[in-house]
Amino acid sequence: MSAIEPLLSVQGISKRFGATQALSNVSFDVRPGEVHALMGENGAGKSTLMKIISGNYTPDEGEIRIGGVPTVLSSPRDAMAAGVGIIHQELNTLPEMTVAENLAIGSEPVNGLGVLDRRRMVREAREKLDRVGATRIDPRRPIGTLSVGMQQMVEIARAVAEDVKVLVLDEPTAALSMSESERLFELINEMRDKGMGLIYISHRMEEVWELADRVTVFRDGKLVGTREMRDPDVKVTPNDIVRMMVGRDVEDLYGHREPHTGGVRLTVEGLTGPGGIGPVDFEVHGGEIVGVAGLIGAGRTEVARLIYGADRRTGGTVVLDDRPVSTRDPREAVAQGIGMLPESRKDQALFLDMSVRDNTAMSTLKQFSPGGVIQFAKMKQAVAGVFEKLRVKAASQMVDSRSLSGGNQQKLVLGRLMLEHPALMILDEPTRGVDIGAKSEIYRIINDIAASGTAVLVISSDLPEVLGISDRILVMRGGQLVGELDGPSATEEQVMEFATGVLADDTPRNM
Repeated sequence: MSAIEPLLSVQGISKRFGATQALSNVSFDVRPGEVHALMGENGAGKSTLMKIISGNYTPDEGEIRIGGVPTVLSSPRDAMAAGVGIIHQELNTLPEMTVAENLAIGSEPVNGLGVLDRRRMVREAREKLDRVGATRIDPRRPIGTLSVGMQQMVEIARAVAEDVKVLVLDEPTAALSMSESERLFELINEMRDKGMGLIYISHRMEEVWELADRVTVFRDGKLVGTREMRDPDVKVTPNDIVRMMVGRDVEDLYGHREPHTGGVRLTVEGLTGPGGIGPVDFEVHGGEIVGVAGLIGAGRTEVARLIYGADRRTGGTVVLDDRPVSTRDPREAVAQGIGMLPESRKDQALFLDMSVRDNTAMSTLKQFSPGGVIQFAKMKQAVAGVFEKLRVKAASQMVDSRSLSGGNQQKLVLGRLMLEHPALMILDEPTRGVDIGAKSEIYRIINDIAASGTAVLVISSDLPEVLGISDRILVMRGGQLVGELDGPSATEEQVMEFATGVLADDTPRNM
């Protein structure tokens, strides 16, 4: 194996931004026909290395070799021409244009008169999509009308059509459904079998275990080590990788909390909403963490939004601490003791150009404004208190929120909720897009919040997370609540049986 010439290698790469050493003397390669996974906490250096490989950054020191030949990559176009493509976590498509137009950017076919040949463009688009098995995608459709998974397939089709030899996939399943993820994994294996080299960046350990031939771990801008995953003589465990990433053992990722369940705080009866949601009935006790599981589209987030007032419910009642809750918007929900962390922090929870202080205190300004005048010293002290409790890492309270890592942005929103002192806290995908170290911190915070007597509702697509943190698990399917399980004793198989309606032996499950 070691005698095989790498498709791409970087040797002694370093990169500095001002006083920050983003990469320090990093050497790394990807071989033909392998999936090489990169792991590390946010800020470890993975993204900087990928931006160097894809031509977005120029290294201060070191060399890039493609097929053994020293190569200078000054732009993404240079990288693509050299056979290196990248699929970003944030999709790089033009939503108003058709699939065919997106696939043809930079190489639009023209006829003898120099006029765009649309028939040929559509025909070539079909051929490109066929190469990656995306035969169901209509190239004449505006790409913005496709699901995220289908848009991702279009981007992969574009890269494959350029005959890339190395393809970088950055958190590719972050917004995909289970079926879309499975199709992506099939495609990755097909590309590997054809001799491509794939660099796979992910925080999801189970995906890395399924796909990777090698795993390389970064920490603080340095390469900590590489592990062979297919060598029968070398046993690698998830904790080995976590230890490399964070510099310590994370033996109890989800934390330990003695459940001290109090009386019922939240009662939901006959809740219905648009799109066939409900009727839904359940309770949450004080000090209890209730996980809500189900496939994408099952109605989990919709139920949370109905309780929070982000969407108008069409029927049913919500009672919190023996008082009926009538929420026409989230502001009323906060006033009545409900706090919510939405599934997309960047789109729904944060103003990225606003300071971390103002983002944290924005929903509780009345606390700091007696007589209508904001007492900034009091606000700063309160924000500092929750930041210390949550271990938020920020250069100061006045830096823009976009400068924080994903994990610290998530903690910032949790800090805002803690200042609200809600009776019910709804957390929708609380660890999406954050690294393993930040996940451990967030689980600690959730446990502490529950221990204070707050009723906690956790919605997550990460099944091990639901199993690891929940006292009880509610399972949804088709807008209905179809099952309830004891958290500590529940298994993935039991949750999936309810979520899919099919028993492990393929027998349909009827509720």
